[in-house]
Amino acid sequence: MKARLPLIALAFAVIVAPPATAQVADSSLLSVDRIYGSREFSPQSFGPARWLLGGSAYTTLERPADSTPGREIVRYDTRTGTRTIMVSAADLTPAGDSVPLTIDNYVWSEDLEQLLVFTNSKRVWRTNTRGDYWVLERASRHLRKLGGAAEPSTLMFAKFSPDGRAVGYVRENNLYVEDLRTGTITQLTRDGSRTIINGTFDWVYEEELGLRDGWRWSPDGKRIAYWQLDAEGVRNFNLINTTDSLYSQVIPIQYPKAGETNSDGRIGVIAADGGETRWFEIAGDPRNHYLARMEWAANSDEIVMQRLNRLQNTNELLLGNAATGQVSTILVDRDSAWVNTVNNFRWLADGERFLWVSERDGWNHVYAIQRDGSSATLLTPGEFDVLRVLGVGTDEDWLYYVASPEDPTQRYLYRVRLNGSGNAERISPAGQSGSHSYNLSPNQRWAFHTYSRFGTPPVTTLVELPDHDAVRPLVANEQVAGRVAELDRGTHEFFTVDVGDGVDLHGWIMKPPGFDPAEQYPILFYVYGGPGSQTVRDSWGGSRYLWHLMLSQKGILVASVDNRGTGARGRNWRKIVYRQLGVVETEDQAAAARVIGRRPYVD
Repeated sequence: MKARLPLIALAFAVIVAPPATAQVADSSLLSVDRIYGSREFSPQSFGPARWLLGGSAYTTLERPADSTPGREIVRYDTRTGTRTIMVSAADLTPAGDSVPLTIDNYVWSEDLEQLLVFTNSKRVWRTNTRGDYWVLERASRHLRKLGGAAEPSTLMFAKFSPDGRAVGYVRENNLYVEDLRTGTITQLTRDGSRTIINGTFDWVYEEELGLRDGWRWSPDGKRIAYWQLDAEGVRNFNLINTTDSLYSQVIPIQYPKAGETNSDGRIGVIAADGGETRWFEIAGDPRNHYLARMEWAANSDEIVMQRLNRLQNTNELLLGNAATGQVSTILVDRDSAWVNTVNNFRWLADGERFLWVSERDGWNHVYAIQRDGSSATLLTPGEFDVLRVLGVGTDEDWLYYVASPEDPTQRYLYRVRLNGSGNAERISPAGQSGSHSYNLSPNQRWAFHTYSRFGTPPVTTLVELPDHDAVRPLVANEQVAGRVAELDRGTHEFFTVDVGDGVDLHGWIMKPPGFDPAEQYPILFYVYGGPGSQTVRDSWGGSRYLWHLMLSQKGILVASVDNRGTGARGRNWRKIVYRQLGVVETEDQAAAARVIGRRPYVD
């Protein structure tokens, strides 16, 4: 056996290695600087794109051909690829300025005559959700900033009204509506403060429930439904900032620990032109429940809400009357461990049924449920998890979703009939194993399809459904793929490891270039293993994959294993960690390491 440095010494040598510029250039070898200090291996992504007219066209951002600053918003005919500049960089240059707006996000009005641009964004908690909003009128090319005399970067979650005549937004924990014809700004709420939060959320609702945007236009544009949180009494958790000044600073964050006081959350409806808020009358202690989701119920008279108890093992679907505030219960999902909220709540066109995702049969499945909760039809039967619901065709014949019934490391597109008849059809090509993701057009006739594999950068293509015919490439990433292909790479393999008691864990292992099974190599395990997560995926791993590849070039085996509690293998697999978080996961990782350590080439 060749003499080898211990793993810790090797890792140290990797970290303190001299800069790449001081070494002989070798395109087959990786360095920390190549991975993290450059964009050499950064794949291009497509978009952000917006489907138009049901899917017959779409827009995306592109740099001007003359290399001037800014971005253009370009329209493509979906079938023919005909290109038209809808909004030039000059159109997005404010009067008196020479530089166009930086587009952090953009939204079209329903009639495509106005464009709402989000720019100058700043971070709130984890993401950039406050900034400046501008509206461009396409016919006149008039560009105006919203908010009147508001301070820079203080507007949040601006949205066109359904008729495009107004924009609503949140500013400093209050709701406003701005008339686009007159410029009149109507302040809807006036009690916003550090502890009274209207139209957005505190740390707990954002971090634990994924909520940021806390208000919704009614379909007719006459009302607005919104959350209000009262954080009075929630104790502070003090963070110590030692990074950006000579002396440390204390930063207090309202943060309820287990059993301590939570924010008081409620949902109400207010007229879009102002007035009193009608609050929904929901029984129970609001500080021991979470109003986790809210949408209009396929009309402008009712709101549908999901309410979790504080243990988060019961999800009540509530229907609220916007005029009276009265609430009734449609259905209740319970679990002895925990329940998940249903994201992107979907009504079918007649408004008499909706799609609901539940683990009630032990797997994450989609059900079509009557509006009053009286009956439910299972649409996706089988021992597999539906991983994402993508959409319903305009004729409402088919439901499209992502799953991987045979291999949890992969992702494929399927469709099934909405009436519950027949078997599911796989849409992703049979010869392309790996991970497929999709952005479907509203009519489900077209999709932006992104495909990757382990060690292979993503490729995005426009495809026509349901036959998955390629229309044209959108992002090929040929240069990045070529650079990756030049790298000195050993083999990798996916495997399952039996750790006893009938438990098989999925994993992968990367072997050094020139691997010799007669020799022994140190091994590094990459571990996460949190609930619902997966590190074992047949998909492009980005800079983390490259870091692992660099270690393998140093003669180190790199492996990862998904323990029990991770995703895509059913309710019982995921929730075995309930009330013993960190116990089962550690046992599985240790058991897997022992089994893999018995391989003759593992030191």
